Amino acid sequence: MDRLGMSKQKGFGVIELMVAGLILVIAALTAISLIVMAIAINQRNKTDSTQTMLAESIIEQVNSTIIGGGTSGLTDCAGNSWTINTAPGGAALSGSSIDFTESSPPANYKMRYVVKTPCSTTGTTQATYDVRWNVAIVGAPTNPTSSYMVTIGAKRVGSRANAMSEPSPLTLRAITGN
Repeated sequence: MDRLGMSKQKGFGVIELMVAGLILVIAALTAISLIVMAIAINQRNKTDSTQTMLAESIIEQVNSTIIGGGTSGLTDCAGNSWTINTAPGGAALSGSSIDFTESSPPANYKMRYVVKTPCSTTGTTQATYDVRWNVAIVGAPTNPTSSYMVTIGAKRVGSRANAMSEPSPLTLRAITGN
């Protein structure tokens, strides 16, 4: 204490300032990493939503077509017209999911759907999706019914195996019939 009874410590020392600065840097880096994670998850959700929408579109096309012999069509944002075959058969299955390792699925059971913004031939390409489907008669071959198991798979072309920013290939299954 000095002669007036006051402490000689006035303000912050260098060590206190360094500790406070370190805490501030750690907090800032944490906040930045959370923002980067949120952006990656937002992109993943966008891709996942598009995959789901495409798979649901195929299910709707199959449901609206006479199952077992008809075809339907779908046009993407690039102006590509895709024929959707609904006869039994289609892309290979791996268990109950579409097998994306199959190098050449049958014609009219696959498409490379192009998404553009805005959805026109002059729009900017956002992504291309590999969409494949399989139609099987429920109960075939021993006890066939008039119901069909439709399995659709969709995945973004060029997606990386990064669980945070890229979803896994999507598989939807639906039973439909005449």
